[in-house]
Amino acid sequence: MKLDLSEFNDVDFENIGGWPTQVKVVFATLLAILIFIASYFLFVSDAIDTLNREQDKELTLRDDFKAKYQLAANLKLYREQLTEMEVQFAELLKMLPSQNEMPGLLDDLTFVATDSGLGIESLEWQEEIQRDFYIEFPISMSVTGDYHEMGQLVSDVAKLPRIVSLHDFVIKRSDQGQLAMEILAKTYRFKEGVQLPNDKNAKGAK
Repeated sequence: MKLDLSEFNDVDFENIGGWPTQVKVVFATLLAILIFIASYFLFVSDAIDTLNREQDKELTLRDDFKAKYQLAANLKLYREQLTEMEVQFAELLKMLPSQNEMPGLLDDLTFVATDSGLGIESLEWQEEIQRDFYIEFPISMSVTGDYHEMGQLVSDVAKLPRIVSLHDFVIKRSDQGQLAMEILAKTYRFKEGVQLPNDKNAKGAK
């Protein structure tokens, strides 16, 4: 059907029923297109955005499920590792000196130093340092001797039945020609009644 443009010249919007058939078809087509476009922006585009959000949410949930599934699959292994760590931690706690054993550490360090052949210039407690769940007890040491004797001291301290760590080594040559070493020894005591950071996790895993 050939479109006659002359039919559009005298279109009367107050008498739509009297329009020519071609004019009615064209306006109906344009109206349908406008309705489709308006419907897309009002309904379809929002639905597509919602669909995209739900798809992203689904991917996130899948990743979360996968991580939790792996955790659940290895739960027995984690519990075994936790039990092993608790045993190791209990053994380490036994290596920390009790309050009654603290004075004896100075005697132990004195024996270790003299047994290594070192001369003790000074050996005394420093002010204790409060940490989150333990107390740190520094001991300042000043000894004289040679490199071999100082190395023997470090080796023997590591063999003590109670945990003693050595820090801040400073070695100088003394006025008498010997080597003088200043060192900070530290021992520790666990605060009784303090809950460790991983205690809650440990309880939740059981």
